[in-house]
Amino acid sequence: MSYAQDLDTGDHTSHIGGNGYLIRHASLVLTMDPSLGAGGVLGQLEDADVLIVGNHIAAVGVHLAAPSGVTVIDSRGMIVMPGFVDTHDHLWQSLIRGCATDEDLTGWLSRCTFPLRTNPFSEADSYAGVRLSTAGLIDTGVTTVVDWSAPFGPPFIRGNVRGLTDAQMRFAFAMFGSASDGADIVAIKEEFIDPNPLATLQVATHPAPFFATHVAEATAVAKALGGKLHVHLLENSSQVAEDPLGILQAAGAFGLGRDLYTAHSIHLSDANIATLAGLGASVSHQPLSNMRLASGIMRYSTIQTAGIRIGLGLDGGTNDTTDMFNNMRAAVGLQRAKSLDAHASPTVAEVLRAATMGGAETLDMESQIGSLTPGKQADVIVIDTQALNFAPVLRPVAQIVFNGQPQNVKWVFVAGRALKEDGKVKGVDVGQLIKAAQAATDHITPSIQP
Repeated sequence: MSYAQDLDTGDHTSHIGGNGYLIRHASLVLTMDPSLGAGGVLGQLEDADVLIVGNHIAAVGVHLAAPSGVTVIDSRGMIVMPGFVDTHDHLWQSLIRGCATDEDLTGWLSRCTFPLRTNPFSEADSYAGVRLSTAGLIDTGVTTVVDWSAPFGPPFIRGNVRGLTDAQMRFAFAMFGSASDGADIVAIKEEFIDPNPLATLQVATHPAPFFATHVAEATAVAKALGGKLHVHLLENSSQVAEDPLGILQAAGAFGLGRDLYTAHSIHLSDANIATLAGLGASVSHQPLSNMRLASGIMRYSTIQTAGIRIGLGLDGGTNDTTDMFNNMRAAVGLQRAKSLDAHASPTVAEVLRAATMGGAETLDMESQIGSLTPGKQADVIVIDTQALNFAPVLRPVAQIVFNGQPQNVKWVFVAGRALKEDGKVKGVDVGQLIKAAQAATDHITPSIQP
């Protein structure tokens, strides 16, 4: 049956138990596993089923039998694919949306975040911002987020990681520690990360001359804990003169190899790219944020050709949205506008992969998430094509990128648990989230210059 013939006919669920889900008769399944379907890296199947049992993908195929006790979802007219991986974000920054929209990175930092170092945050403030952001991420189909926190004190940190935990998403918490020996990071790891199978820890720092000591200390902590060191790298052209890669090398961070995790990485020279490639480091790309802050355009094709792993990130308050579809469009559009080449990387297939399997690879989690390969964790989204912004269906894969919006995401599963069901984020009182976030914003904004 062709995709265009397979349209939505009404009721989508048949509840016959709680032991799993059979997503049946999807018009299109993008497995992101070339061994499972056509279309190269996308692994496409038409009129296919996805079976979730427990926390994992049990089977992908045509006319799968429904085991006893599963919930059957009629997904005719829908696309099923892995959940998006947001590889770099600052979730608390939902509280400062719209701040300093007439500034570049330096001006934005000066007006919107540096004044908050006086630590006006309560635990409730950061919790409110993170919960608002996570609900928005789930709404757009993000199932894994990497949250680079901030050095705003212990109450802020606790509220931040509690918000992540309560969202029930898969997450990596990149903590900017204040103790030279990493004792505060270890304490958070033991209390919140280790007991949570959906959580991993990263160590955050910033490779600038005024943070050189912190970079060395954070590098030592990352090595001791076996985690990734997550840094903002060459986001603004003014940072080139600071030689951040030299700072990382002097701190011993090159010894981390694949565990060196970089965000932005816009103003990389050929030599810088070769260095990162040689280390096996990864890059998180923030196209919307980079445009908003006049930061520049990442050298996507050159970085990709060098063999460096690339994922997409939404980047908090400098993005002002939790819309991964918009982020993919921007990633494609920026490169086309710069190169004047409609075939420039990322192509549609490449950007979809970067938003899913590519993100998993930057985290070294490709054996667990990023594709619908049986045995992997069931991080799955279901996209409805029968909507005003998406229909009619002509080229569904391209339309995910160029037409998709959060409203099209009908189901979101993380480790087999439904976090969005039939178009609604579960367990969330939206009015209460907004009320709490507004109270937090009212509390902290007297310190900033919006």
